[in-house]
Amino acid sequence: MNQVLVSKRLTLRMLEAADAECIEKLAGDREVADTTLGIPHPYPAGAALPFIHARREASERGDGYSFAAIRTEDGAFLGVIGLHINKAHNMAELAYWIGKPYWRSGYCSEAASKVLQFAYEELGLNRVYAAAMTRNPASYKVMEKIGMKFEGVLRNHIRKGEVYEDLRHYGLLRSDV
Repeated sequence: MNQVLVSKRLTLRMLEAADAECIEKLAGDREVADTTLGIPHPYPAGAALPFIHARREASERGDGYSFAAIRTEDGAFLGVIGLHINKAHNMAELAYWIGKPYWRSGYCSEAASKVLQFAYEELGLNRVYAAAMTRNPASYKVMEKIGMKFEGVLRNHIRKGEVYEDLRHYGLLRSDV
């Protein structure tokens, strides 16, 4: 599936090999990696291309969709937003990151809202959930802005480096929309 979603300021398209350099540069920022669940720091050189290939294969299987968030006016690559699908339970985890130069501009909320719409209208999912470290209010405020409901905190749920992190969990049911 080569899905393209369009919002007021953004074009969300499937990741492409040409995005690798931008991903490595933006995700390689220590501040971006510090508060994401799955981005290592330093970001390994050459790691973006296998990530892109894996996410494209996932979309072909219907197991997930990872979109490049592109600013429509100038084609700037802003970050990645995606869904990790659990077919057995008809739900998905929403995950995202935006490069530091584009923080505090509302791009993440705009992209996340569009991907939620895709999850319910195109994929027919029943539930979408997301998590953020408790020390990352910018991330969980995105979840709140797009209508997700706070479901609780899982204490010491993950380890980032040598530190155990608490996660705030949010969810949204199709019936909530």
